[in-house]
Parts: sequence; C-alpha cells; structure tokens
Amino acid sequence: MTTFHIISLFPETIKPYLEESIVGLAQKKGLVKIKFYNPRDYAGDKHRTVDDRSYGGGPGMVIKLEPMVKALEVVKKKIGRQKSKIILFSATGKQFNSKRAAALAKNYKHLVLICGRYEGVDARLIKIFKAEEISIGPYVLTGGELAAAVLVDAVSRHLKGVLGRAESLEEKRLGTGVPVYTRPEVFIHKGKKYPAPKVLISGNHKEIERWRRGHRKSL
Repeated sequence: MTTFHIISLFPETIKPYLEESIVGLAQKKGLVKIKFYNPRDYAGDKHRTVDDRSYGGGPGMVIKLEPMVKALEVVKKKIGRQKSKIILFSATGKQFNSKRAAALAKNYKHLVLICGRYEGVDARLIKIFKAEEISIGPYVLTGGELAAAVLVDAVSRHLKGVLGRAESLEEKRLGTGVPVYTRPEVFIHKGKKYPAPKVLISGNHKEIERWRRGHRKSL
C-alpha cells in the first residue's frame, strides 16, 4: 500500500475527486491510502492562525512555520523509518511528468504532499525537512491542492493492481496520445459524415498495431 499524506489548509477542495473513480476504487481495495492534515489543527492560538505578514513587506500573507512543522512532525512520527519523500508544490519547482510519477510509485511507500497557499510557505520549511519542490506546469495556481490531486492520480495509476492490468498503462502499450474510436462506425453531425478509420474496423491486428504506432505521441 502507498500512503499519500496531504498537508492542506483546504482539504475539502480535493477530497471529492480523490474519493471517486480509479483513485477511489484503489482506496477501497486497500492499494492506496490518503490522509489529510490541516495546519490549522496545529496552530498554537485560539484563532488557529496559520499565516502572517512577510518580512521585507509586500502584499499577501505567508504560511507560518510553527503549524507546518508540527503537522509534518506528526506525519513523520507515523511513517517512522519507512521510505518516504516530502514534496512541496511550487511554480518554480522541477517539472512533474509521467516518468517521475512512475519513479515515485516504485521507490516510496509514503509521499508527503505540502500544499502552499497565499504568498507561499516560509522558505525555511524546505531546509528543515529537505523537501523536494515540484511543479505540475508553467503557471501559478492559488494553492497546491490541485497539484496534489494531479500527483496522487498520476502516481496511483503506476501502482500494481490500481488499473487492473499493467497493460492498461498507455506508457507500457503504445505511448500516449493515440486516437481512439468506438461505435457508431460513421457518425453524422449536421449532415457531415465522420467515419472511424477503416483500418481499426478491418480486424487485421498487425495493420491496426502499425496504425496505432504511427499515431502515438510521447510525453
């Protein structure tokens, strides 16, 4: 089983997605476990304060160290000596891709995902926990929750049993981006016919394989 520990101020924004479809089924089968930790639960004051003004001035607020450190210490205590990786989602982090997803699935039983918000997390957190910064694309999001959902989904599909058969992985079959078609053989829209490729209906498996390989794309 692989466990994803998600540290987030707004866990409810992604819980519904992770409870459905393939990832949801993987949890029910006991192949994947997802745990949430809200830094507000580890704040030291009655107002559950998790942010403060940035040193040096500027707009926006910064997530404080204290509640984040306490949350991570709780996670680390649960993990113990088991192999784990701590990840902080950042627009300037290393680009996440399918190859990295496969490596994380293979090498770690525990993935700790830190979702930033506001102007970000106090940078000392990265040094304290030796967190790896990861980006899911060349753009800025309002928080790391969507990135966490993307990573959980991408990594989970590389875990044995999640997709049913290893052959279900596009990467292990023909690559990604191969066009797919289903019934009807000819679809008519506004008087125009849109047929499926004849080769796919021919029953000639060798030609079908050649056609698919010729149309595959790489990530």
